[in-house]
Amino acid sequence: MASRPSCRTFDQRRYENERNERPMGERYLHNQHIKAVIIDVRDPNSNLQPVRGEHSRPPIVISRTHPELMRRLFEQEVPEIYEGTVQIKSIAREPGQRSKVAVHSLDDRLDPVGACVGPKGSRVRAVVGELRGERVDVILWDADPAVYVANALSPAKVTRVLIDEEKAYAGVIVPDDQLSLAIGKEGQNARLAARLTGWHIDIKSETLAADILKNVPVHEEPAADLIGDEDDDVRRCEYVSEDGIQCRNQARPGSRFCGVHDTDAFDDAEDLI
Repeated sequence: MASRPSCRTFDQRRYENERNERPMGERYLHNQHIKAVIIDVRDPNSNLQPVRGEHSRPPIVISRTHPELMRRLFEQEVPEIYEGTVQIKSIAREPGQRSKVAVHSLDDRLDPVGACVGPKGSRVRAVVGELRGERVDVILWDADPAVYVANALSPAKVTRVLIDEEKAYAGVIVPDDQLSLAIGKEGQNARLAARLTGWHIDIKSETLAADILKNVPVHEEPAADLIGDEDDDVRRCEYVSEDGIQCRNQARPGSRFCGVHDTDAFDDAEDLI
């Protein structure tokens, strides 16, 4: 009696040289309607060696694990994406478990995250339902890498993001009580954020980061190494943490603070008043 294949092999090959395009835990019935994307159309007259277990190569290969499926589902549910007003910048998936989608609006008056979530979450719920419960996080894309990385680690709150563009490295500092949330179960949240942004992300708690940075001489911490070459018009964020460490990010135009600390600085100002 043949053993039943394990459902844990959703991202592994069922047969040699053959990908598994079925998410973990999904089972299908005859005549059941499902949504999928076509990823390959094969030539039935090809001389390629057929895969073991198949009498002939299937002419069409469909997938429910490909990131393009997520894009197409949002196009169906969100008119703003279909019309091009809202753009999907990046998608990171662990099929059947969790996904992150970065969105951007070409209209400054339109909230792209709100458009994708929909009234009372109706639009994103429709996508989650089609993916059979796969958790979907919709985050705001930003041209500033520091803000983008901070958004990608949602729902965790980020204190600081240190950017090294040459090495595509992002050092992230989070409050001590947010460290496990930022990393996620088995590192899933940090892993998806890294795939979504394309940056190598290193997450540290405020306590550990303070112990490391307080022993570094000031002259060895040039802000230009983290935010690129500075000119007279570029200012450094003036945010200072409780440990007395100043943020190294570049201040946003017309502001004394970077995108990560604009809200924090506003709250501090209200406390002073």
